Amino acid sequence: MRYFIEFSYLGTAYHGWQKQPNAISVQEVLEKAVSLMLRFSLQLVAAGRTDTGVHAKQMFAHFDFEGPLDPPVLMARLNSFLPGDIAVQRIRAVQAEAHARFDALQRTYEYWVVQKKDPFFKESAYLVLAPLDMAAMNKASEILLEYEDFECFSKTHSDVKTFICKILRANWHQDEDRLVFTITADRFLRNMVRAIVGTLLDIGKGKKQVNEIRHIVESKDRGRAGVSVPAKGLYLTRVIYPDSLFV
Repeated sequence: MRYFIEFSYLGTAYHGWQKQPNAISVQEVLEKAVSLMLRFSLQLVAAGRTDTGVHAKQMFAHFDFEGPLDPPVLMARLNSFLPGDIAVQRIRAVQAEAHARFDALQRTYEYWVVQKKDPFFKESAYLVLAPLDMAAMNKASEILLEYEDFECFSKTHSDVKTFICKILRANWHQDEDRLVFTITADRFLRNMVRAIVGTLLDIGKGKKQVNEIRHIVESKDRGRAGVSVPAKGLYLTRVIYPDSLFV
């Protein structure tokens, strides 16, 4: 039987989702916990991989297990056992061929920026002291929806077969002390969101003009986009699947 496990984590202490030979990862910790509870060595396949320091408010992974399994009981046992920075929200049976990565229809990320020093955001948001023109950043964000090839925002030397992504939403809003950038797409390239945010912040600071975003995207040149902002401000917040996947 195949199951989807829905979980969240604070990524500060981890070298991303994917298992690493010489560093602790979320996958390693969660995989060991599920295997221990079920007394069966298994592998988790996630909706995507997050880089070192990136957080996830909602992430999914699938695993296969043929023995008896009570999802609410397993969830409770896992949450009692796991460290405080990883939490399981739900475990559900799915169709035999359901895939946490390939069957995802949409993913949403947020990036948090703060504009004054705050110790409570030290590891969870990016501090930018320069004044920012949020209206300009939102105009540039709207332009992104006109394009589909985002090679200019992809990590160089990536082993992807296509740079095509369909962005459905991209905008900034103020949430109390935070500036929050929200972006939804059918898929994302490696480092894409952090490169987009770095470029938009350049526009907000007046270092680039709004329409320069068109030239950057059309150039397909990573060197023309802004720097990648720190991972600590990035959150995977939502992953959407077809209802037909769930049993």
